[in-house]
Parts: sequence; C-alpha cells; structure tokens
Amino acid sequence: MRGMTTFLSPSNLAPFPAARRPGRARPLRVALFSGNYDCVRDGANRALNRLVGHLLERVGAEVRIYSPTAPQKAFASVGDVHSVRSAAIPGRPEYRLALGFTRTAQRDMAAFAPDIVHLSAPDILGRQAQKAARQAGIPVVASLHTRFETYLDYYRLGFLRAPVEAYLDRFYGDSDHILAPTPPIVAEMAGRHGDGRVSLWSRGVDHRAFDPARRDDAFRASLGYAPDDIVPLFFGRLVLEKGLAVFADTIAALRDSGHAVRPMVVGDGPARDWLARRLPNVTFLGLLEGAELGRAVASADLLINPSVTEAFGNVNLEAMAAGLAVLSADVPSAASLIADGKTGMLVPPGDIRAFAAAARALSDRPAARVRLGHAARAAALRYDWGAVLDAVATVYDRLHTGDRPAELAKVA
Repeated sequence: MRGMTTFLSPSNLAPFPAARRPGRARPLRVALFSGNYDCVRDGANRALNRLVGHLLERVGAEVRIYSPTAPQKAFASVGDVHSVRSAAIPGRPEYRLALGFTRTAQRDMAAFAPDIVHLSAPDILGRQAQKAARQAGIPVVASLHTRFETYLDYYRLGFLRAPVEAYLDRFYGDSDHILAPTPPIVAEMAGRHGDGRVSLWSRGVDHRAFDPARRDDAFRASLGYAPDDIVPLFFGRLVLEKGLAVFADTIAALRDSGHAVRPMVVGDGPARDWLARRLPNVTFLGLLEGAELGRAVASADLLINPSVTEAFGNVNLEAMAAGLAVLSADVPSAASLIADGKTGMLVPPGDIRAFAAAARALSDRPAARVRLGHAARAAALRYDWGAVLDAVATVYDRLHTGDRPAELAKVA
C-alpha cells in the first residue's frame, strides 16, 4: 500500500552486495546502527560519537550511522547520520524508537556496501539490520552499553524480565563478535557465547575537562556554599532508573542525622520535577558541557551514584578524574573501576543506611575524603580514549580480514 513503510523480514530482504574481500584498495567502511545517536546526551551516545570521530580522523575509515533523529540534536554529533523512521516514546519524548530497517535504509546501506556492521542497540532496527548483514556475509559486531533488563523493575514491568533476557541473549548470540565494557561483563558474555567471541571495549576520560585543578571556590560561593560545606553530587540523566529515589533517601537520611547538606545536581531529564519535589533545597545546574561541566564536578566534594543499570559507569570515571571521592552502588561496572576503600567506596545496591553511613564518614573525615580523591584521580589517568578506540578498530580489522574469532579475544 502506498505510504506504508516496508520492513525487513527474511522474505523481503533486498539483495546486499557480498562482504568485500580483503585486498581491495579503499578505506574500511562501517555501518553503525544506533538507537538514539544524537537524540539523547548520555554516556553511550558520547562513546559512539568518540568512536566515529576516531574512525574518521585516525583510522581513515568511512562510517555511516543509521539512527532515529530528533527535530533538535541533544548535542553536536559526529559523522554522516542517515535518519530512520521512528516515533517518540510516550512519556519519554527525548527517546525515539526506531520502527525498523525500512526499504529506504536498506537500499542506502546496500549502496554504501559496508565491510562491518556495528550494532549498538538491541532494538528492532538493530535486529533486522543484523539479519540483513548475516545474509550478505558482512561481519556483525554488537556492543553492549546498557543493562536494559534492569530498567524493567523501575517501571513495574519485572514480569517481562525473562523474555527480555531471552531476546537479548539471541541478539548478542547472533552477532559475530561482542564488545563488552567491563571485564565482568566480558566474562558473563563469554560464558554464554564463547571465549573467542567477546572483547573488552572499555571507556576513556577527558583528563583536561575532568581535573581537580578545575575546582573553583568562587563558583561554589556564587551558588551559596560556604568554604567548609560538604557538597554531595548527583551527575547524570535525571531518570528513575539512575537510582534517583535512593539518592533522595540518602540525602534525607544525612539531613536527619544532623548533616545540613545541599546537593549539587548536574544533568537533566524527565524526572527533574519529581526529584525537586522529593528532595527540596537542591542546586540544579542542568546540562553542562566542556569547561563548565568540569568545573562543576570538581567543585563538589563527593559523588553519590546509586545506579545499578550502568554497563560501564562513565560518571564514576569522570568524577574520579576530577578528584572526587566516589560512593557507588556495588555493581560489576563500578567494581571494575573502583577498588573499595582505596579509590572509592562500594555500597550494597539500594541500601540507604549504607549509603548514608559512607557519606557521613567521608563528610566527617576530610583527610580520608581527600585521600580517596587523590587515589581516584591516579586510577582514572590509566583510561585513555585513544588506546580504547584503537582496540575497537583492531576488532573491525581482524573480522574484516578473516581472522578467527579466537584471536579477537586477545584484543584490548
């Protein structure tokens, strides 16, 4: 029917060119499929943008991105973005849901003739692109950025967890290679899909933007903080699945124990008003970037990160680089970054008393807080974007040239 979007299925896939064999003299071509490449400013999308920039500038590859797009970008994105049909998610208009790998996108990808297909979201677009690539013999890389199965409990959809986990298992299992962000997730995925099919794609941090030297006492004073005030920080998207309820209850418990703290909140999102109602007397700074973001983070005293949905935990790493003491939920992503009691503190997930006790201890012991911050900064210096992104390019190259997956496990 005219005006209807045609989606891919095994019976209506248009012919793709066979995967290019090694030896042909042209740059590597990568087709990247994303759920919201520049619609939402979050850690996953920033990592993907860094990867695309690295591939274009350092590797000399050609990259085409297939993603939903919004009328206004959430941030200045990098690369050639091909917009796919999508719809706003009810109640969360900043997120868009791809409606599938349409004929238009299919023809565009066929003309682009990629050597590698990289899937960064396990949505319908990624799943259908995966089937098309496998039919054409194009190697498929899937990267894991978010523990989507953990979101369900926050929206009273826990009954869907088993089928969602089964779907995710099929999605990653049907890829030629998987990029996971932390060693525990690498081990988990390797246990399910084979040791040779999983590599580590860690993350880096901008050490110029996140630096203890950016701490600004005049900035703190302009926000009404006294020199000896202890300023807890929440840093990230203001959505319920980031643990906002735990953060609010932790601050309330601190106040009940006599610590008159006024938190600083960096970020924005649909739960901002919810948090403002739940937790009065908070300094909301909204979305910040560049030097302003680095100054705000470094000007706090400790990060409280209660999120259990992170696959990596960019905010932990950025706060560590800024020299903050970090209190984080003890989940695999955080445990991969933080040596408990040495470069930060790991707290049982959801344990309000434990979070409050740790925050009180660091508030009352400035020397311990400073020591943790210094050690955190030193640990964060080991994370370099250049080396991390070179490792992804190496995975692409080895898949493209026909190296067996067993060799890829040694990358990164």
